[in-house]
Amino acid sequence: MSHVLIVDDDGNTREALAALAAAEGFTTASAGSVAEARIQLVRQRPDVVLMDLRLPDGSGMDLFEDLEDRASIETILITGHASVETAVEALRLGASDYLVKPVNTQRLKSVLSRVPRNGELRAELGQLRDELRHMGRFGRLVGRSPAMQEVYEKVARVASTEATVLLLGESGTGKEIVARTIHDLSRRRKHPFLAINCGAISPNLIENEIFGHERGSYTGADRQHKGYFEQADGGTLFLDEITEMPMELQVRLLRVLDIGTSRVVETDVRIIAATNRDPREAVRAGKLREDLYHRLNVFPLEMAPLRSRGDDIELIANHFLDEMNEACGTRKKFAPGAIARMKQYPWPGNVRELKNYIHRVFIMAGEEGLEGPTLDAEATPVRSYAAASSSAPAITVPLGTPLSVAARELILSTLEHCGGERKRTAEMLGICTKTLYNRLREYGIREEHNGAGMRDSRAS
Repeated sequence: MSHVLIVDDDGNTREALAALAAAEGFTTASAGSVAEARIQLVRQRPDVVLMDLRLPDGSGMDLFEDLEDRASIETILITGHASVETAVEALRLGASDYLVKPVNTQRLKSVLSRVPRNGELRAELGQLRDELRHMGRFGRLVGRSPAMQEVYEKVARVASTEATVLLLGESGTGKEIVARTIHDLSRRRKHPFLAINCGAISPNLIENEIFGHERGSYTGADRQHKGYFEQADGGTLFLDEITEMPMELQVRLLRVLDIGTSRVVETDVRIIAATNRDPREAVRAGKLREDLYHRLNVFPLEMAPLRSRGDDIELIANHFLDEMNEACGTRKKFAPGAIARMKQYPWPGNVRELKNYIHRVFIMAGEEGLEGPTLDAEATPVRSYAAASSSAPAITVPLGTPLSVAARELILSTLEHCGGERKRTAEMLGICTKTLYNRLREYGIREEHNGAGMRDSRAS
């Protein structure tokens, strides 16, 4: 049976927590101080530690240094003296969760139900590492490059915790796949994973979609609507393009996440957020609340662009081709030299652009022959890249230019080069049209502006 150590200076609290843990099938031990807790740690290694923040001879966080194999122990801090600062510090030290007194018993039962039995998560991580060494795969992720090895190591460390994760990187680098992999390797994997693109939902609907409403809460609300938080109860909520969330909703999200308040949140959800922008620049630009940024930035994880991942391009291209061959019952293959040309292309749209490209050339390869037709890298953009790159207009950006300034110059110059055509501009930049519209709105470029008008806007 799994074992729980309860550390609290209040005897009634210890008894109540011990009874709840025993009812959930755990053995228990109790301690009223840091010194007593250290004795119990020597007697039996716990699978779960429920510890108060304030103890007679120190802080519950003092015990983190005494926990061997800290990553494999579910550590929950329980306190009546909560603040965002102590919560973030506890999560950085390795706490799995943070509960405020009086403890919500349903929330605690949910936490205990996620504790893995008999080392099942550790065994699965070991199996994934073996798979990585032999096949260049880690769950849903594909790649052997040093950049991806670092991602795998961080995913393996954070998945079994309850820490909030902030995924950073360009569009198309696979942030949602990383979020799903974290969920799949977590104690929440048997519960829902819901992904929300905060930039794709209408500002008029996003609050209702995320938080839901009760019947009769406003005119026309003739039935209860469960928001994403309730739908994902016990699981993981992935908030993509978090910097595109309206500011007023960021305030409400912060209230839900703010464990320093006395508000009881009935849902038990892990948050993973993502952005393709520099979040610090978004804070300076007034697009992301600074307090929300610090609440989300507990465990940052950055995804490298595809162009910096070397031989991963070949590995991923073959992975997509294998998937398509299996789905269609074909045996298509790449022609000699096709992979080499793919490696020369910078893939501004990253893995998403590569997948779409493989899909196009797969379709264009036609019907399967006896040996299977070959797929050459002849379709745009790969074939035309070398010629286009030598003849296309260029901009010069001095070293040290802030990324946000360089991105603005590139986007507006490309838009002007395309005569104001949004779709063509987005395709050239390797981003989705929605992202382009969001950026242009930030720059004050209206829908009706043409190429000449844009030059005036940029100068003003």
